[in-house]
Order: sequence, then structure tokens, then C-alpha cells
Amino acid sequence: MKNYLIIGGSTGIGRALANHLSDSSNVIATYNNTSIESDKITYFHYQHELALDTSLLPDEIHGMAYCPGAITLKPFNRLNRTAFIKDYELQVGGAIECIQAVLPKLKAAESASIVLFSTVAVQSGFNFHSMVSASKGALEGLTKALAAEFAPIIRVNCIAPSLTQTPLAASLLNTEEKIQANALRHPMKRIGQPEDVAKLAAFLMSDDASWITGQIIHVDGGMSTLKV
Repeated sequence: MKNYLIIGGSTGIGRALANHLSDSSNVIATYNNTSIESDKITYFHYQHELALDTSLLPDEIHGMAYCPGAITLKPFNRLNRTAFIKDYELQVGGAIECIQAVLPKLKAAESASIVLFSTVAVQSGFNFHSMVSASKGALEGLTKALAAEFAPIIRVNCIAPSLTQTPLAASLLNTEEKIQANALRHPMKRIGQPEDVAKLAAFLMSDDASWITGQIIHVDGGMSTLKV
């Protein structure tokens, strides 16, 4: 049975991914603010400011996903350098430290996968997205660099979703009017659901995706490529 690690697996896309993988694999996941109990998933506490306790993990990890993130949408002139650095530390610094900590266990599996998460805003360009685009853009660059460095043993890919119905996006989707307005911006005329993204992440972490690495894959209802 394969072992999968989901950083940020207690909510949103991370939780959907952990639940999806737990049907056939051993899943270890972290939570931050709210503890969670599951019969099928082993949870432990992790904060990106602290070192990841790898003693809680098995010797081999066949796949890991780094799911923590933030969405801060403000005009550029209302953001300062400190805010950008804080966001970078969560979204990029945390991913770097977790990958470095787990790397020996990924290598021990001999064939493993890492999945990171970006946003459609990086390659499309949206108003008030400078902070999240800066951090997620760095993750896209990191994805390609690590995919080259870790090949052929570890595959590294990145998913770039559009707005998805998760607690992270709650303030953007907290009324029916906001949901409908945002849905209409997408060619598919609906908001993404955690499972839409989680199913692709699970595929990328599986052996079925064994020839896919270094990719930024958009799951965005057509937002990034279609004008309708």
C-alpha cells in the first residue's frame, strides 16, 4: 500500500484529496488551526513556522501535496513588503521546508510525486492579485526547477485552479449573488468544487501519471484559455 502525505489536509482541496486517496492508500495529513479525527486518515499538527516532524511518517512516502495557501486581494499600493514576505513564507517557504524534510523518504520510495498548487491569476493577470500571484508564480518556477532536478525518481507538478468553493475563498463566495457573478466569469458557468481539483491531484500522485512531470495544469473552468 502506498503512503501519501497531505500538508494542509483538514480543509478545502487538501481534505478532498486526503479523503479521495484514503480509499486505497495510507494517508497522513496535517492540520493547522482545527484538530480533526478520521478513521481512515492519520492527522497531526503542523504550522509552517515550525519544522515538520518527520518522525511521524513512514520510511517511504510515495507522494506529497502542499496545500496551505492564502488569498489576499488588495490594491498594490495598500500592500507593503512585509505583507508580501509573510505571504511568501506561507505559500513558498513552507513548501520548500516540507519538501526538504520529506525528500529522503520520497527518494526511498524510488518512484514518487510532489504536487503543488498555484492559481489561474499567475498566467492570466487579474486586478488586486499582486500578492497571491507573486507567491504562486514562485511556486510555478519551483515546480519546473525541482522537476528537472529530481527526475527521474520524483515527479513534480503544479495545479493552477480558478476560484474554488473552499473556506479559503469564503469571503469571495459568501452570498448567492457573489457565487452567481463569479460563476458567470467562467466559460463553464460554475464555481469549482474541491473535488474538481483533488481528483487531478490524486491522478498526478498516482502511477497512472508516471510520464507527467514539470507541468502547470489549469483546472479553471476554461478561465485561462477561453473567451466566451
